[in-house]
Amino acid sequence: MLGDRRAIPERPGLAAAPDFVAIGHLTLDRIAGTLRPGGAALYAAVTADRLGLSAGILTSHGDDFPLDAIPPRIEVVSVPSGSTTTFTHVAEPGGRRLLASREVATPLQPQDVPEDWRSAPLVLLAPVLGEVDGTLARAFDDASVAAAAQGWLRSRQPDGTVAPAPWEDAPLVLPGLQALFVSDEDTRGLGDEVQEWFQHVPIGAFTAGRHGALLFVNGERYDVRPLRVSEMDETGAGDVFAAAFLAHYHRDGEPWEAAAAAACAAALSVERPGLEGIPDAARLASALAGYHKDL
Repeated sequence: MLGDRRAIPERPGLAAAPDFVAIGHLTLDRIAGTLRPGGAALYAAVTADRLGLSAGILTSHGDDFPLDAIPPRIEVVSVPSGSTTTFTHVAEPGGRRLLASREVATPLQPQDVPEDWRSAPLVLLAPVLGEVDGTLARAFDDASVAAAAQGWLRSRQPDGTVAPAPWEDAPLVLPGLQALFVSDEDTRGLGDEVQEWFQHVPIGAFTAGRHGALLFVNGERYDVRPLRVSEMDETGAGDVFAAAFLAHYHRDGEPWEAAAAAACAAALSVERPGLEGIPDAARLASALAGYHKDL
């Protein structure tokens, strides 16, 4: 089923695929009494856009999602749905608890990819709650396909609580990936299983917020130190990391420099609320220069 397509003023003919395609639900996030647009695919696509790539999002959402909150340069293909996947963030003494709406948007399948997008060079599978079919890892002609696996590692409990879940489709998805991104929050208690995933992909990154990240290159592990910033809002930082890494790695082919850029981009993104903190290329270049100078 092909979805509705938002026209892009800068690409009136839509003759070419975007440089970067993110696949996953756009969401509504209730945080501290406010309702704002979210979703891993949104944070990733906005990052790619601000770093100078043309970007597209394959998604599904209801009529209540504010599409005008997405930069107009980003092409959006939406599979029709009666609902928007909605999350409520609840602050508790032991940390944050996440609640998911009972009604969620339509799952995303290989047949939902527009034919002209199958030649996109960079693709990030970015589910929020298991909505991305694992076979999408093989739905593109010659793309570097990556995955931010968070949404495959959690499920909705009967009371709405989002809880850890096993990644049952990992054997299906991993062979089709060039890069895998997971976080310490997503994988608590998995240990050896996560190490095994990284043995099956050329590039992997394990992010740990203010503690930095681990980079895996052909199974070998390297430390990635963090950029120290004043944290205001950590939402979407892992998705910013993934998109910035892919953008830099695609450009230069250097995984260690891509990881440094990704660490800086993710850190900068938490200095401001929501999408506001995602850096453009100039702000990221400045931070990256200081990051290297401090070595």
